[in-house]
Amino acid sequence: MHTFQFVKKYQKFETERLFIRPTTEEDAAFLLELMNSPKWLKFIGDRKVHSIRDALQYIRAKMLPQLRHLGFSNYTILLKSNQQKIGTCGLFDREGLEGIDIGFALLPDFEKQGYAFEAASIMRDSAFELFGIRFLSAITTDDNHSSQKLITALGLVFDRHISIPNDEAELRLYTMDIDQYKNLISTTNH
Repeated sequence: MHTFQFVKKYQKFETERLFIRPTTEEDAAFLLELMNSPKWLKFIGDRKVHSIRDALQYIRAKMLPQLRHLGFSNYTILLKSNQQKIGTCGLFDREGLEGIDIGFALLPDFEKQGYAFEAASIMRDSAFELFGIRFLSAITTDDNHSSQKLITALGLVFDRHISIPNDEAELRLYTMDIDQYKNLISTTNH
């Protein structure tokens, strides 16, 4: 079961195994490692974050403004057992996409253990139930089969191939609206 709790002004989340909190400047070293991991570079792309300074600038320019403006953004995922940072998950107002984009990434040692689904599920639920989002999108490359599997497990449905500004790759677009979410929730609660 998910636990929603307000901490200061911004939402933090808790699942059975995870704490999920807004990414802050204290996560710069962790983001530097994650954003330079092989799967991040292959499937998400090089965001030119190659130093702690770059990571701080990325957080300040890309993550914190959206958090302040919309109340949600990128979240750091920590294991409850030892507070280790293992990945990120978030809701993003991304240029070129209708609705809000749900995204996730884990360090390689923590993949294939259900953590991404656990974190992304609470992000999906909070998008519709807490933040009032009515349309959710997810994008991935054609060759990122593990992300495609997770996105469809969340209940999003393949819509079409698209291109977005500042990204030359053709991407698979998955979508879910509020009515599809309500149907999903009502069938899984029975």
